[in-house]
Amino acid sequence: MFEVLVFVYENYWRGDACPELELLGRKLSAQGFEPEEIQQALVWLDGLHLVAHGTELDTTASAPLSSASVHSMRIYSVAEQDHLGSQCLGFISFLESAGVLPPALREIVVDRAMAAPGDPVSVDDLKIIVLMVYWSMGQEPDALVLDELCEDTSSRLPH
Repeated sequence: MFEVLVFVYENYWRGDACPELELLGRKLSAQGFEPEEIQQALVWLDGLHLVAHGTELDTTASAPLSSASVHSMRIYSVAEQDHLGSQCLGFISFLESAGVLPPALREIVVDRAMAAPGDPVSVDDLKIIVLMVYWSMGQEPDALVLDELCEDTSSRLPH
């Protein structure tokens, strides 16, 4: 499913530029993706569309995306902890603390991660989910965040 999502992300510059799901399914089939992968991705994208379009973000300069109190804390359910795993939860926390994943987007990311296969979801798959959430909202993360989401970190050496 994630290969299909990456293809969609790379070929449709914004969520609103993406064709209707039926047409998208035919295009993905023509690209050679397996029918089961296509179906999973289309169901996932439909859920993303529903969640993203039901969420309003205030993107004015005077009101940053993060309008939650600095004293608020997100508590993850046991099911979320099990499905996301500690690495994904840590990555979400990292994005939040860096100020690039406001609460509204975080909730969409968590919702879509919970709808994704994998137990737990891998960090690489979570990065694709975060990119797809930004994509669906018609936003592009800043260059450093985009680099973190797209770069293969397996070759990095810790210091």
